[in-house]
Amino acid sequence: MNDRMLTASELVAAYATGELSPIEATQSALQAIEARDGECNAYCLVDADGALEQAKASEIRWRDGNPIGWLDGVPASIKDMFLTQGWPTVRGSKSIDPDQPWEVDSPVAARMREAGLVLLGKTTTPEIAWKGVTDSPLCGITRNPADPSKTAGGSSGGSAAAVAAGMGELSVGTDGGGSVRIPASFCGIVGLKPTHGRIPLYPASPFGPLSHAGPMARSVDDTALLLDVLSLPDHRDPAALAPPVASFREAVRRDVRGLIAAFSPTLGYVDVDPEVAAIVAEAVRALGDAGLHVEETDPGFADPKPAFDILWSSGAAKLLDTFPPGSEQRTDPGLRRVWELGRTWSASDYLDATAERAALGILMGEFHTRYDVLITPTVPIAAFEAGHDVPPGSGLSEWPEWTPFTYPFNMTQQPAISVPAGRTSAGLPVGLQIVGPRHSDDLVLAVAKLLEEVRPWAPA
Repeated sequence: MNDRMLTASELVAAYATGELSPIEATQSALQAIEARDGECNAYCLVDADGALEQAKASEIRWRDGNPIGWLDGVPASIKDMFLTQGWPTVRGSKSIDPDQPWEVDSPVAARMREAGLVLLGKTTTPEIAWKGVTDSPLCGITRNPADPSKTAGGSSGGSAAAVAAGMGELSVGTDGGGSVRIPASFCGIVGLKPTHGRIPLYPASPFGPLSHAGPMARSVDDTALLLDVLSLPDHRDPAALAPPVASFREAVRRDVRGLIAAFSPTLGYVDVDPEVAAIVAEAVRALGDAGLHVEETDPGFADPKPAFDILWSSGAAKLLDTFPPGSEQRTDPGLRRVWELGRTWSASDYLDATAERAALGILMGEFHTRYDVLITPTVPIAAFEAGHDVPPGSGLSEWPEWTPFTYPFNMTQQPAISVPAGRTSAGLPVGLQIVGPRHSDDLVLAVAKLLEEVRPWAPA
């Protein structure tokens, strides 16, 4: 069996029969890192010895018939925004000293260890995860496995590239404005931003109510399995939701045929690349043919970017103000501009943006009394040339200008998932976004599973 590009679910099934072992799977993932990461630059830290030790322990559990759970022994990575005991968490920044005690696991890292996942290492991020592509003065440029001349997206681009290239079956990213869904779309994998608070966070993100953690995988089933692990409670996050009452791995089997989906190709204001628009529309037709009742309509809100900019830049400035003196000179120039902008807002400005965020949430809550889910493109374009914050020649100046489908749903805190919908004529992946009402992570996963069934996909 070729285990390199198996899903996590398939790996665990092979462990159970003895056809594969966690050691073999981990060795395969490490070989993939050796073969492909020089080109992709998905990892900023790889701990091969530690991973093999974890795999050996998992192999013993499987041999004795006592696996910890549904993902025991599955190779995985974690974005370098999450504290991980024994590993530096420098967040793509030259201003954070890696040579200090790293004694605390974030809730994400702790839950992954408790579930027996094999942690291979940490994935790249732009500095403090500030933008929709993945490059930083510290780690350089992360590239797309589908075409290394293109960006992997961001800010969880390292995680997306790792999963897409077979350098581990699973990863966990952060998403404050699309940072799980954008790279999932560009790299051709599944990326879920669950309901805010579904996955506990510690320390609290400076981006506050915008910030989510999210599972990334090559299948919807695997995404659901990892969400089951990550959704377990942690007392360090006062905003965390209660534990789910049912497993997400079972929720993906829900029959969603007959439910009502709104398809908004543009949200009423977005310019979408014609090829991307055609690919998404074809996938939506396939969902309709499979029994989902689809109506084309817009949710009815204007672009909330001005309010998002205030919330985003204020959070960035709050964090960066804690950095040591001289950090401005070491910081990504684009982030430095965001830092300066964030310092200009007053408390009244921030509260006005918060009120707009709340109004948008109320509007979407009412919208979902009529439509079970909303479907859009994930990103209006395919991946562009690596090393740029915006598509070259586009005339754009800021990353949110080319990610208008993602950040509104950070503001509303709704679950939103990107699922592969097809490829452009150049072979670049295109994602479709499914958004549900708050607390409907199970529904979003189930609709994503239906799309996966009618539009089968495998990363290149």
